[in-house]
Amino acid sequence: MLTTINVKTLRQELGHIVERVGKGEGFMVLYRSRPAFRIVPIDGSLALGPVEDDPLYQADAVGRSTDSRSAADHDQLLYGSPKAEG
Repeated sequence: MLTTINVKTLRQELGHIVERVGKGEGFMVLYRSRPAFRIVPIDGSLALGPVEDDPLYQADAVGRSTDSRSAADHDQLLYGSPKAEG
């Protein structure tokens, strides 16, 4: 499970957050009210769940691609194909 915080909180409580991550907790960091990045334990002990449930995966586009690829192409490169259910 990820705790959602904003960049201001991250700056103010960085030491405390680092300690919590060391104990296995994870954070989703918002910048200007949009998911920007995650902070997770380096050992990968945090179970993040399916990529489709990730708010960063579902976020709207914030810019334009300059490499002539579509958003779906970029998703494929970043995340791979979602697993078929069944």
